[in-house]
Amino acid sequence: MNSRNTKITVDVLMTVFLILSFIRWEGDATFHFSVGTVCALLFAIHVFIQRKWLRAVTKSCLAGKLTQALKLKYAVDVLLLAAWIISIAAGFLAIGSFLGGIESMAVFGRIHGVYARLGLLLVVIHVVQHRDQIFSYLKIRAGKK
Repeated sequence: MNSRNTKITVDVLMTVFLILSFIRWEGDATFHFSVGTVCALLFAIHVFIQRKWLRAVTKSCLAGKLTQALKLKYAVDVLLLAAWIISIAAGFLAIGSFLGGIESMAVFGRIHGVYARLGLLLVVIHVVQHRDQIFSYLKIRAGKK
């Protein structure tokens, strides 16, 4: 599998598991724990695949060499990275509340929920910002079907 196909596969799977993680299942939280863990792993793989781009754009940003459009994409990417790191960490910490009945860890469940929703909003913005690239992967011209 070439790197382009790997990126597309990871992005599609990450999107599917992200959608699945927002499905509400009453009672047993095993499904959410499992799907969320896979989503977190795919997120980590996505960031690893994009690491060279992130490094290069960070250097350009610090040097003041980014266009306005790229600055906005970069800002959303940095916020997205922060939101998902917080959401994932809080999600794992919240497991103590669900499985161990540790009441003081319930706050992490609320933090997880807030940052997951913020992350979802940022994902939507991220997808809109990268729509031309997504269309090119799908061999669709922007504005045409």
